[in-house]
Amino acid sequence: MDNETQKVVIIDDEPTTLLLLESAVESLAKVVTVSQSANAFSVVRAHQPDLVVLDISMPGLSGFDVCEQLKACPETAAIPVIFVTSHNDSENEHIALSLGAIDFISKPIDIGLCQMRVRNHLTIQDQKTKLARVNQELEAEKKQLAITLKSIADGVISTNAAGDVTFINSVAQRLTGYSEAEALGKPIDEVMNLRDASTNERLLNPALYALEVMRPVAMSYNATLVSRHNQVFRVEDTASPIIDEDGHLSGAVIVFQDVSEAIEMAVKMTHLTNHDQLTGLPNRVLLHDRVVQAITRCFTSKQSMALLLIDIDNFKYLNDSLGHQVGDYIIASIAKRLAKVVGESATLARVGGDEFACLLTEIGSGYSADSIAMACLQAGREPIDLDGKAHQLSLSIGISLYPQDAVNAEEMMRHADSAMYRSKSKGKDTFSFFSKDLQHAMHHRVEMEIKLRNAIENDSLAIYLQPKYDFDDSAVLSAESLVRMFDENGKVIGPDEFIPLAEETGLIHQLGKQVLQKSCEFVARCNELGQDFKVAVNVAAKQLSNPGFAKEVAEIINEAGIAASSIELETESALMHDFEQTRDILNDLASLGVTIALDDFGTGYSSLSYLRQFPLNVLKIDRSFVIDMDKEQQAHDIVTAIVHLALSLELTIVAEGIETQSHFAALKALGCHLGQGYFMCRPMAMADFFTKFIDDCQVA
Repeated sequence: MDNETQKVVIIDDEPTTLLLLESAVESLAKVVTVSQSANAFSVVRAHQPDLVVLDISMPGLSGFDVCEQLKACPETAAIPVIFVTSHNDSENEHIALSLGAIDFISKPIDIGLCQMRVRNHLTIQDQKTKLARVNQELEAEKKQLAITLKSIADGVISTNAAGDVTFINSVAQRLTGYSEAEALGKPIDEVMNLRDASTNERLLNPALYALEVMRPVAMSYNATLVSRHNQVFRVEDTASPIIDEDGHLSGAVIVFQDVSEAIEMAVKMTHLTNHDQLTGLPNRVLLHDRVVQAITRCFTSKQSMALLLIDIDNFKYLNDSLGHQVGDYIIASIAKRLAKVVGESATLARVGGDEFACLLTEIGSGYSADSIAMACLQAGREPIDLDGKAHQLSLSIGISLYPQDAVNAEEMMRHADSAMYRSKSKGKDTFSFFSKDLQHAMHHRVEMEIKLRNAIENDSLAIYLQPKYDFDDSAVLSAESLVRMFDENGKVIGPDEFIPLAEETGLIHQLGKQVLQKSCEFVARCNELGQDFKVAVNVAAKQLSNPGFAKEVAEIINEAGIAASSIELETESALMHDFEQTRDILNDLASLGVTIALDDFGTGYSSLSYLRQFPLNVLKIDRSFVIDMDKEQQAHDIVTAIVHLALSLELTIVAEGIETQSHFAALKALGCHLGQGYFMCRPMAMADFFTKFIDDCQVA
């Protein structure tokens, strides 16, 4: 290829890019540059270059517009066009190829790659010219073809019919370690030392096989080329016999390339696809595959296997309070401990944010699931040092066995998950095996969740009201709103069955909203009859964790058209975790005018600081103290202390769980303001309550 006879026109509006392209191409051909796209067509038409290098994105006429001009003109239509672009989407490629483009050069410009692309296309143009020449130019054409073979990126070796090397290009020389002088005349299987990458066994050279079978053949899968200097390359490609015009076999040619980097990248990508980036452990995908394989083996050998699902207790709290970086450190630390405990014969995987799984396939041979679980629990109890402060952690573990309680990988995971949640409910820092009872409980839980979702979606939750009696005159001025659900047979489902589930699934927000709406609607009905009435509505801790809760309450009250003072919100102190956030939301609620009541004071995590810093109006005495106050002096003393404390803080006192005359008399004597319980009245449906206490005008 003679760069003095070939010409390349480069069209680009960016001076820097134009200079880079010119420096890359000037050694290959005569270069003509154009910086204004409006002049491009006339310059190309005048110079009739062998190749046009054309930028896509230019002001005025784009590269696509210029290309259309060139292809529309018979004088320039055959000139090949390479597009220069920063785009890499298929749409631009489709447009470019449809306009007749032959190649692309991407920005930023890689000079070496640019040279190779331009050189290859100039070579093709040069070959086209030479092929059109008369027979006397055949010798020159042979020399040009030899140059081309030495220039391409693949290794090329040709042989005679006996398999001896007759040509070797520079790439093949680099990969084999043989120079042209050293390789010529030698058997190709001596020059190319091909071996199996896995077994290192010698492989038959594809060129020799092509000579034998007289057809193109592919190189063996997993082939490596060991150079003369013991460098190892992963190689692949094809070999073909060389047959002359008379059908005689004259030799063979093998074309191969170094794919070491591509295979290494593929291995890395496969590892990333199947492993957790933080811990390096297998992920859920790889674990599932190994569980499936293990089940197949155990089915054949009639052996057992176990799957342990391991969860870090209270991790979300640590992660949110200490930060995700500390959370990652905790996960990585636990992963190292567990890996040390379970050993290399087990598969330890990270299957979720703070969840691990351990597959044990040697159950029954001294590698018992319970002993491994106990060792994991012990490892989890070791304090973790975070900024000089020791943090005590614990784990909850669920265990599923095959074939005892699962038939496939999915079922093993589900059952291990169920058993893990049983460990959580038992107080954490323990392990549980899956059982049929647990399966029944999980099925019941799923059914209950479906019923709850349907009840919320169909707005079929029922509100029961339990009246609050004034200890002085037994007047009913207010009531507590209690939610109930009905099954398909009309049987009442108590809140103990579905409220915890609602909190766990997040349905508590929708449930709480419906209860508040129905309660506000009841107050509005009372107001229509000229009766002032107050309804207390229970608020779950998760509702208070919603920053927009106060706004939601205000909207519901305004929509019902009632006074905010008609609503009392009861919150349980035992469920409060974020003190500051709870205080802020309660302040927002108090500013609306609603009454705030602290339920179950004296139980759980309730603190005197609640009474001092929360905007409370009402203090409720928990039924656990009321029930025992006439039998246990300690319970009576606690109730007395709570009453005196509330009176000193000028809080309204409500006693719940009153079941006997003795309870009623004692609480009245202590100075309680309001009381509720089965002794006075059980909770009743809203319609019945309305008839009994509102229509009969028993409200003052």
